[in-house]
Amino acid sequence: MDWQDTVFELINMRSFNNLWYWILLALVWSAAGQRVLDVPWDMVIRARRGQDAAAMADLSEMLRITVSRRLRIVDQSGPVLTGLAGFVVTSLALLAVLYGNEFAQAVLLLAGPLMGVAALSLRTARRIRDAGLDGPPLVKAVTRLRTQTQAIGMVAIFVTAMWGMYKNMNAYVLG
Repeated sequence: MDWQDTVFELINMRSFNNLWYWILLALVWSAAGQRVLDVPWDMVIRARRGQDAAAMADLSEMLRITVSRRLRIVDQSGPVLTGLAGFVVTSLALLAVLYGNEFAQAVLLLAGPLMGVAALSLRTARRIRDAGLDGPPLVKAVTRLRTQTQAIGMVAIFVTAMWGMYKNMNAYVLG
């Protein structure tokens, strides 16, 4: 057995049979729920309690910075990023569906829902900027975004787990 066989045995390319894929899936969705619009969730909790005016001011300032930063990037290079993302997702979908590539299926099941979360985040960022949200309405908008992100994450994890079990059962039964 040469080194290439050892590496490919260690890094199993059957994604749904690989523990590292499931760890990555859990970490990605955990991180997505802990930072909403690049703001740590504990800042939102402190501001929501309303006991500390400085916490609300910190949250408002942090969101003002991250929202303007995100929207500036989208305004400057949005069409290019949208085209690139569309190309990548379309390529993954073709490899996953037409060719049955398991690695492409795994990446698509991870990246697809994250693109939905990114679109929701941009929509919320535009709403925050355009409406000039501050105080409790700002906290409500960020909380709603986190709830939507967690819902998308739960559905994505469930669908990925079902598809992974299906692929693993087929691999062992037919395999």
